[in-house]
Amino acid sequence: MLFRFIKKTPNISFVENRKKFFLLSLFFAVVSLFSLWIKGLNFGIDFKGGLLSEVKFEKNIELENLRNSIKELKYGDFSLQRLDNSSDNYLIKMELNSEFQSNQELLISELKKTIEQNFEGKVDYRRVEYVGPTVSTELIMTGIIAIIVAIFSMLVYIWFRFELPFAVGAVLALIHDTILTIGMFSISSLEFNLSTVAAILLIIGYSMNDTVVVYDRIRENLKKFKKLDTYSLLNKSINETLSRTINTTATTILALLALFIFGGNIIKDFSLAMIWGIVIGTYSSILIATPILLNMQIRKVKEKEE
Repeated sequence: MLFRFIKKTPNISFVENRKKFFLLSLFFAVVSLFSLWIKGLNFGIDFKGGLLSEVKFEKNIELENLRNSIKELKYGDFSLQRLDNSSDNYLIKMELNSEFQSNQELLISELKKTIEQNFEGKVDYRRVEYVGPTVSTELIMTGIIAIIVAIFSMLVYIWFRFELPFAVGAVLALIHDTILTIGMFSISSLEFNLSTVAAILLIIGYSMNDTVVVYDRIRENLKKFKKLDTYSLLNKSINETLSRTINTTATTILALLALFIFGGNIIKDFSLAMIWGIVIGTYSSILIATPILLNMQIRKVKEKEE
């Protein structure tokens, strides 16, 4: 284990440097929001509407020839992506102009006809999906609602399990994680699709799990060290759970790195979002959700309970 060599609990002054971490998080949140305002997100077919096809060719083909063949259709902007480092397996994404969105069967038929006329050998259509503009708009709203409901549910959960001050700290950390993850996609121009929304929901759950571990230790220490000042108690709780937090984060990231490297292009963006989100979630659990309790009178809450 990464922290096995530590024979005693570390004593790092996390709470003492809280203002520096708050300012750092605020800076990255502002940069993320500014990028979203100026640049927006690179929405995938799920949210923009269009045609998505995964095509495997029997014989090797030239990428430029495939590009020229699809360009002749004049459906709209499109992108080509080679899958699994194979020269004969491609993902074709086409953003269709409004005039071509009325008859999806004709669009798919024309695409297949063009490919088969221009390339020799058997063509295997592993996946052909069409997302209309109405469906894509609904998916955007559904994705936003899912994220909001997830954060609100966590607020209620922490409120009932602990107390309102803890819930406020946890939710602020979740909002921080969500903004920075979406901001990363905006700044890097990575494709934002339904898989990304799923990644954000998983990040919310992971970050909350980390926060609950620290909060549990804080609650235990509030009962155990009644004379210890809040500043020292929060710092002590973070340090006591630090080994567990970093070990869990490190092992999770190792698994995600394996997916990122060996999982193929289809799940690369998902894996990258998860890696980024878990790092940010661990950071916020330790340096946002916990230090923010310093000014929330958590001792008075415990005294009322007793």
